[in-house]
This record gives sequence, structure tokens and C-alpha cells, in this order.
Amino acid sequence: MSSASIGVFDSGFGGLTVMNAITSLLPSENISYFADTIHLPYGNKSPEAILEYSFQSIEFLGKQGIKLLVIACHTSCVTALAFLQKQFPFPIIGIGTAGIKDLVSQKKTDHLAFLGTQTTVASGVYQKMIGEKLPSSKVTAIACPLFVPLVEMGYINHPILTKNAVQEHLRPLKKESVDAVLLACTHYPLLKEPIQKELGDQVLIIDPSISCALEVKKLLSKKDLLNNTSSSPQYRFYVSDNPERFQTTCQLFFPSPVTSVTAANAPSFL
Repeated sequence: MSSASIGVFDSGFGGLTVMNAITSLLPSENISYFADTIHLPYGNKSPEAILEYSFQSIEFLGKQGIKLLVIACHTSCVTALAFLQKQFPFPIIGIGTAGIKDLVSQKKTDHLAFLGTQTTVASGVYQKMIGEKLPSSKVTAIACPLFVPLVEMGYINHPILTKNAVQEHLRPLKKESVDAVLLACTHYPLLKEPIQKELGDQVLIIDPSISCALEVKKLLSKKDLLNNTSSSPQYRFYVSDNPERFQTTCQLFFPSPVTSVTAANAPSFL
């Protein structure tokens, strides 16, 4: 099993930031990535739909033969993580858990914030997790529905569109002092520079991808499942729709060449 792949699942492209962190930390590991692009974005879907789509996606990756799965989708994590962890024989790590650990472990925690999809913010899950760890901290949660389409259109630093969207969404944080901000959507790290510029250098911006990769390494080591072979790793990419667009867009998120993307033709994705 040590040579089996790590599975990474996201609703779209953003999870490639997590995959990039895993490949940097664990360069020998094989990885199978699945993007449920036919249902993108998850952030405006019902909890029932998100749970169904997440289950189908993970079931697909499980059939590819994986030893561990990372849910690199915050919306899926707040909606279905606990349920999904009970449904499959392999361990499942959620990006959200790693992110909240990062946020609450900072030195200054008087006022913490996170940016996420509408579903992530409305769920109240992250607010509850922070409150349990730091009951005296003020928590501000901001939904940023414009960020994902901006990133996927390649407008990472557009002088008008990106700037205006960042200013509009972050206006509540500009009115008062904030210590740290968690990027609780895997698309948002690509907007870290304009977010940092808008909030100022005194605010710590947290990308949980590295912490998530560390969690993967820790769990694989504990279970004696680290791949210690010297052979070159294999990266496999699957999507539920439009593999050509995925292959073109993924270069924004993942620096290594993606030479092949396979369409998942399972009936559940049609």
C-alpha cells in the first residue's frame, strides 16, 4: 500500500494548491487528483447536493486505489467531512481542520477572520471551531463570491476587476484591527498578494495548504505508508467535465506540466 496514490479531491482547480504543497513536501508520492468540474462551484449548492457530489467524487478516487484522501474543498469539509470519514476504509484529511489549527495557533488572536464561500460562512462550522479553542477572540467571517470566478478567469492581479472585488469583500475588515485572516477556500491563495496589500502587512494571511501537507506526512508516517521508492512519482488528473479547460487552467495553480487529464465518465457525474 505504500506505493498507492494519495487522493486529492476538490470541486475544481483550487485543490491544486494543496496538491502542490504535498508534492513539495513528499516528492516521491504518487497522487490522483479529482476535480468535480461539472458541479463547480460548490459554494452556492445545497448541503444535500454537496454531500452527494463529495461522496461520488471520493468513491471514484477510491476505485483508483488510494491509501489516503485529502478533501481540498472547504465547502465540502464544513458540509460533509465527519460523515464522509465514516464511509470509506481509507483515512480522510480535511483542509479546513488544518486551516483552523493554523489560525488559532497565532500569537495574536484578539480578532481573527476567515474568507470563504457563502456555504462555508453560513454553515457556522469554522466559527464554532474557533470559538471552542479561543472563546474570547472576536471572529469575523466574510463570504467572497467574486473571488473564485476571478481566479478561474485568470484575473489574479487585474488592476480594476481584482482590485475592486478585493476592496468590496474586505471592506468590513478595513474598519477595525484584525490580527490574522485564514484563506478558507483553495482558490484564494492565488489572490494572497492583493488581499495582503488591501489589509496591510500587519495582518497575517494564512494559506492552510502547507499545514495540510504536513498532516498528510504525519499520518502516512504513523501508518507506515510513506512511499520510499526511488522511482519517479505518477500524477493522475481526473475531471467530471471538460478536461481540455482543466488542462489549460490548471497551470495557474500547479507549476508542473499536466500532460494528460482523464474525463470521469461514471453515470453519477452525468
